[in-house]
Amino acid sequence: MPAFQYTIKDAKGARTEGVIKASTMDEAVDKLSKEGSTIITIKSASEGAFKGKLSLFDKLMLTFYKWKTGVSLKTIVFFTRQLSTMISAGLTIEKSIQDLEKEEKNKKFKRVLHKLSDDIKKGFSLSEAMEQHPGVFQPLFVSLVKAGEVSGTLHTILSQLADYYEKMEDTRTKVYSAMAYPIFIVIFLILVAWGMFVYIIPKFAEVYSNFNADLPGPTLLAINISNWIRSNIILTIGIVIASILGLFVVSLTDRGRYIIDTVILKIPVIGSLMTNSIMSKFARTFSILMTAGVPIMEVLELSENVVQNAVVEAAIRRSRIMVKEGYSVAGAFRKTGAFPSTLLQLTATGEETGDMDKLLGKAADFYEKLVDSVIERLTSLIEPLLIVLMAGVVGTLVVVVYLPVFDLGQAMSQGLK
Repeated sequence: MPAFQYTIKDAKGARTEGVIKASTMDEAVDKLSKEGSTIITIKSASEGAFKGKLSLFDKLMLTFYKWKTGVSLKTIVFFTRQLSTMISAGLTIEKSIQDLEKEEKNKKFKRVLHKLSDDIKKGFSLSEAMEQHPGVFQPLFVSLVKAGEVSGTLHTILSQLADYYEKMEDTRTKVYSAMAYPIFIVIFLILVAWGMFVYIIPKFAEVYSNFNADLPGPTLLAINISNWIRSNIILTIGIVIASILGLFVVSLTDRGRYIIDTVILKIPVIGSLMTNSIMSKFARTFSILMTAGVPIMEVLELSENVVQNAVVEAAIRRSRIMVKEGYSVAGAFRKTGAFPSTLLQLTATGEETGDMDKLLGKAADFYEKLVDSVIERLTSLIEPLLIVLMAGVVGTLVVVVYLPVFDLGQAMSQGLK
């Protein structure tokens, strides 16, 4: 007989999670309702926390699909905020989405809204209609909408979702802004090096060849590299493109992604920035899901999908297994060794007091402030370091190219004496 995972509130208002066996979901709802409980969420126990892994091909196809159909987070935030306001004002979901469709300027999202409207007309719930668009609506979004539908607080959930995504966007923007300058400098240095090897060094090599003199080792090496690049420009470009694509494919594999994310977290300053950003996102996600009454196993699964770091994802996955075996949430987190002490303390206190959602919300605020602090330090530190890096790379290339000139000048001066 199928099993259904549920979250309910009893007559005293206490929240309870569990699993009930029934032939259909309607029968499970009837059983729980007869006990005098208020159903918050109910779903098939086969769904959720322990799904099969996607193959590499599936991941590639999913990535391409999300790229093809996805819309910006700002568009989702605006839609969520508007939908919440319209529903709270008394408009039906179908009417609200139709009105938003008329005003939508983004063609991709306009098509999504039209499809949502059609599906709702056919009898689908909003969450069921949104599930048909995984490139636009994340599992977290769909699960919270489903929780809002069941509990009758959809407009409140949508408002909280809009706040949540706005904070996620702010944090992401800060992190991207901090990383943009270093990435620009690295790309600039690559282009400078390319220009030196393709255009500048060959001109000097032609001049030096007229002297028939022995060239210093570093200069000879630079000339040989330049000759190889110029003779194999298409191959060189192909190697660069293949390397980028190879790194992308490796990042889709479980092992490759884990190694890349481990290296990122160990980079000085950058690693601290990424850790604080991940903890902020994780705590904020956990908090809003707990507030919405989502079952703890699904909270852990959805939080795992949101953090976007293989190291932390693996830790959350191990935590899910331990919680299922009877560990407390804080105890499971502590066992993994991947979570900072502040988060562990607030989680443990939240479990004891029953205010885990509020305390994890405070944890998210704390880590957001740490992100701001690290970005300030990074901004003040990164500029002089990048200037030194630029001077080192460009200066080294210039010195290597001019070494024969220095030797020639020295030889001439000795000859004059």
